[in-house]
Parts: sequence; C-alpha cells; structure tokens
Amino acid sequence: MAIQKVLIANRGEIALRIVRALRDMDLRSVAVYSDADRHELHVRGADEAYRLGPPPPGESYLRGDRILEIAQAAGCDSIHPGYGFLSENAEFARSVEAAGLAFIGPTAGSIARAGDKIVARTTMKTAGVPVLPGSDGPAADAREARAVADAMGYPIMLKAVGGGGGKGIRIVEESGDVEAAFTRAASEADSAFGNGSIYVEKFLQAPRHIEIQILADQHGHVVHLGERECSIQRRHQKLLEEAPSPFVTPELRGRMGDAAVAAARAVDYRNAGTVEVLVEESGAFYFLEVNTRIQVEHPVTEMVYGVDLVRLQIEIAGGAALPFKQTDLVPNGHAIEVRLTAEDPAAGFLPETGRVEAVRFPEGPGVRVDASLFPGQEITLFYDPMVGKIIVHGATRSEAVARLKRALIEMRLVGVRTCAPLLRALLDDSRFLAGDTNTAYLEEFVASSDWQTIRDVNDLPADLPPVLTAVLYAHAQKGGGRAVAIDRGESTGGTGGTGWVQAARAERLR
Repeated sequence: MAIQKVLIANRGEIALRIVRALRDMDLRSVAVYSDADRHELHVRGADEAYRLGPPPPGESYLRGDRILEIAQAAGCDSIHPGYGFLSENAEFARSVEAAGLAFIGPTAGSIARAGDKIVARTTMKTAGVPVLPGSDGPAADAREARAVADAMGYPIMLKAVGGGGGKGIRIVEESGDVEAAFTRAASEADSAFGNGSIYVEKFLQAPRHIEIQILADQHGHVVHLGERECSIQRRHQKLLEEAPSPFVTPELRGRMGDAAVAAARAVDYRNAGTVEVLVEESGAFYFLEVNTRIQVEHPVTEMVYGVDLVRLQIEIAGGAALPFKQTDLVPNGHAIEVRLTAEDPAAGFLPETGRVEAVRFPEGPGVRVDASLFPGQEITLFYDPMVGKIIVHGATRSEAVARLKRALIEMRLVGVRTCAPLLRALLDDSRFLAGDTNTAYLEEFVASSDWQTIRDVNDLPADLPPVLTAVLYAHAQKGGGRAVAIDRGESTGGTGGTGWVQAARAERLR
C-alpha cells in the first residue's frame, strides 16, 4: 500500500525523529500527546496533533484503542510505534492490521514469535542459532526453577517470558536464593507486562552485549548492517553504544551477521529489528533476543552505513524492496552514541525532575543530536529519564572519541542534573579507550573511579559561547576548583561576552 499519512504512537526524541523522516519523504505526520507533553517539539513539528489523555502512560501512550481511534479519525493509513510503549505489543499490531492500516514494523505474528522468549529460544535452536543453556519452557513455580538451576549450575538468570528493558530479571548465585528471586521477578514481570511467567537461563559473568541490525522487506530479502557494541550498561539499561564494536573481527561479524539473518528468517521477519547476542572473549556467541522495533541506538548504524533506517522502515511498510544487497553494505568509519539521561549518577542514578532553564546543543563536523529539549520544558517522572542522545562519527574510533569529548563539553543543559559528568569521565578511562569493556564494566567504573570530582560544565553560565565553555571547563578540570574566580559583572569591569573573553584569556595564562 502507498503510505501517505502516518500517526506516530510515541513521544519525545523518537517521535520527532519520525516526524523529520516523514517530512524528508514529503509525507504527512500526526502526533499524539499526553497532557504533560502538550508543548513538546514532536507535537509542534507534526502536521497534526491530538490529545491522548492524562500523563500516566496507562492513560495515554499505552491506550492502543484510543491511538487507533485517532488514526482512523485523522485519515491515517499507517502507524509508526517508535520504541517502547506499544512497539512490541503483538495485540496492538494485530488491531492496526485488522483496521486496514499499515503497522510500520514487523507483523503481529513475528512480534508474537520473537516476543515470547521461550518460543524464540526454540525457534533459534531449530534455525541453528546458538542459544544459552536454559529451561525449555516457563518454570511452573520456584521449586521447578530451582531444580533446573541446580542441574545446570550457578550463576543463573531468572527472566520474564514476555517483555524486556531489564524488568522481570534476577541473577541468582546460589541455590538457596532462587525462591525469593523467583517471587520478585514474577511479580515485577506481571506488573510490567501482565505476564508473570519466568524461565531459567545460564548467566554469563561478564560477556559483551552486542546487537546486529537487520532489515527485511516483503519480498523475501533480508540483510544485516553489522553490529553495535552495547556492553556499557547498568541494570540492563544501556548508556553508550558504538559501531562497529572494537572487539569484533570481520570473521566474527560475518558469523554473527549470518546468524542474525537466519534468526530473522526463522520468525518470518519484516521491517527493521535487531538480534541481540552475548559474546564471550573466546568469540563464542549466544542468542539473547530479537527486538522487533527500531532501537534507541540506531543512529550509530545510520552514520557508519550511510542509511536512514526510519525512512527504510516506512518504505518497507509501503511495499518497497530493499535498495541494496548484503554485498553493498560496507561500514565506513566509527560512530558512538551516548544517552543523556536526567539522572544523578553520584546518587545511584536517581531520576531528576525540574524545569529546563537553558539548553545548547553541540555542533560541528560529525556531530548529530537527537533530542526534544527546549527552554521551559518540564522533566517529569512519568516517562523514561533519557532526554536526548549525542552521536558522533569519525574516520577512526580515536577520532570519534575525541569528537564526542568536544561535543559533551559544548552540550549545555541548565536546570536539570544529567549523567553528562559521568560520560565525560568515562571517555578518559583507559579500559574504555582500549575497547576493553563488558556488561560489568560500567558498574565497576562507577564504584571505583574518582569521576565524581569532574566539574559539571553546566556550572558555567548558560549563555557562554561554546569555545569559551571549553576553555573554562578545561581549566576547571586542571585546577579542580571553580571555573573562574570572579563573576561576570566583575571579571573585567565590562559585561556580556567581552568580559568572559578576557576572563578566559586570563585563565589560560595562569
């Protein structure tokens, strides 16, 4: 079917990202919003916008019936779910299909097959994709889970059959801890996904977490676009991603890519998705799950392969064939993405709320920002704490790292504390620079490093030009004290930019 008008069933930066792709394609966009998001940029940027309901997701962005009602009333021919919310909900996709609209993603059947972890494990085994040792079905109760774990050996992981995002997961080191962990995991899974079923899987102590981007059209063509290194995470929430992985060799990339394509074919996949794997230092890898949606970190693949994944999603949903073959897809350079979250890492990553007083994005060669931030915006606890993403591209990994350091210094967000100081410190860590990371790395770094002594660039005045921010920030890191010893009005007897220029020059001379 020819797609002309798309309802975006999401919010924030991914909704704005989809609006931009539609505008590039000269297609019409329809936004939806909760009361908390009435003034968001995706609402202002879309051709039309409609209210969903109150701020809680259960009363707004998770109201599939209301979203479909709006789509039909607005004359939309398709719905793009973004990521999160209803993006991997097979019933929602099925209702969209039943209403005669295109779901810009895989079919409801594919979502169901991939979303059920037990079905997915069995399917991957049959397709010859390596899987971790584990139970062949959900455990009937804690006693059965313990019996499976005892036979397999510890540590093990108790995992929710449905859902993702780190919910409904518990790591168990000893047999005596299984029952309590099973109860907590089942309760969390039932609350988050409406399904408390739990299965047992062998836990790898500190593997790499790598995902392979796949694309499949409606004509039987399936390709992969290399891998993304996603090991830097805490509690299964990623903080930094890069492509290609500094660990993966061309030979390993080929093996993982072939396995990802086989996995996609095994579930009759359509559109964009990812196959996630855990990789040991030996190069052995094991299937983890299929994500049946666009990923937060898709920009690093776009920058390395020179594609627009969201545009391709829309074109595939409209019936177009993939415009390239596997042999056409060759990585170029290196890209890194960091997630800017409204959290305080020094306080155990507690979520931050408040009003954005000022914001300035980094610019320059090889820098991209996907964000929906603006002065006056209220950051609330209703939604995910990620407020934006900074993505950089360089000819080499070292060039990309240097570019990201510069971008993080230029990035200014005043009014709400973020994880930016931690990100800047991480980029100077010897293990990160060597590409020696795994899923345990970030927790170890946060616990052992002195990154909390790093000055926050947002302590500087909000309206400084980027070059002066960089100079004053660098001085503050060297001295460990205030960025400047005198305030704006007294710095040179003048006001505005001139005073700060002279203050910066004076600091550089010290």
